[in-house]
Amino acid sequence: MKRLLLWILVASNILQVLAQNSTAASEGDENTTDFVHPNNRTQYCHWPCQCLKRTPKCRPGISLVMDGCECCKACAKQQGENCTEADTCDYHKGLYCDYSGDTPRYEVGICAYMVGVGCELNGARYSNGQSFQPNCKYKCTCVNGAIGCIPVCRQSRPPLVWCQNPKRIKMPGKCCEQWICDESKKLRKTAPRHVALSAYTGESEVWRQNCLVQTTPWSTCSKSCGMGISTRISNENDQCKVAKERRLCYIRPCDIDITKHIKKGKKCLSVLKQAEPMNFTLSGCVSRRTYRPKYCGVCTDDRCCTPQKSKTIEVKFDCPDGLGFSKNLMWINSCFCNLKCKNPNDIFADLSYYPNYSEIAN
Repeated sequence: MKRLLLWILVASNILQVLAQNSTAASEGDENTTDFVHPNNRTQYCHWPCQCLKRTPKCRPGISLVMDGCECCKACAKQQGENCTEADTCDYHKGLYCDYSGDTPRYEVGICAYMVGVGCELNGARYSNGQSFQPNCKYKCTCVNGAIGCIPVCRQSRPPLVWCQNPKRIKMPGKCCEQWICDESKKLRKTAPRHVALSAYTGESEVWRQNCLVQTTPWSTCSKSCGMGISTRISNENDQCKVAKERRLCYIRPCDIDITKHIKKGKKCLSVLKQAEPMNFTLSGCVSRRTYRPKYCGVCTDDRCCTPQKSKTIEVKFDCPDGLGFSKNLMWINSCFCNLKCKNPNDIFADLSYYPNYSEIAN
């Protein structure tokens, strides 16, 4: 009887162990099975990255951001536009991708504004993300308490070269003012039609072989030291055709400390003359003859020295390969130290020709 009970107990333990092993094996089989999403979501990011060769150009007021795949630059999606894991909302404006309307896939969302404070301007309240126009010239957006505006009048530009007396006037029925050329000085009636420009720069008319000569001033030298380039627009040629002219300019050397030549008690040195004859060099070619040019000096205060009187000379260069060429060069006669300093690399330097329109320069 005792042996029978012992065998029953052993058999029971064996069956229990087999049952446990079977359960563990079935659980292991479930864990090794690949999980498949029931909605089969679309994958918008693909690697390796494949970007356009040119960076996209976004409309004014739209940010250029990195896409959600961290691959390429793209124009950010705006309020109400669809967004995905690749198409990023414009976070500079406080936008985020709201996937709540695409349950249960959560694949395509809509760009919406985050909860934020509104804005106040001239007594009017605007909610976060609201776009408005305080006047016809600007379009603004409220972004979490801050107001950002972009100009609407962007097409009207002043004539920089061909017009001596530009004026900006209000056009009837239009918001944006437009530039016109004030032809207060009429050209003589006998002027040839192909040279009758809207305005000319000289105080008196200069005629050469039935051509009214019109020339703009030389631009600021492209470099404040060393060899640079200056340009102008002129029709002083055989064809009486308006063309762009270039000349070399050498305001001051870069390897000389001009401040050592400033006299004691003075703050400026307007002109410094080359002590010994020298040759000009350009792209490995050397001037055929030597020169003793004058340079514009420097100041120890906020003033700068710029050419006041100059002329154009022709310089002939000889190259190591036996060839040669000629270039026009600005020859400085005198310089003037003043407070109106220009950055040679300032692309807005031409706006200084219109002192009555300071808002443009700003």
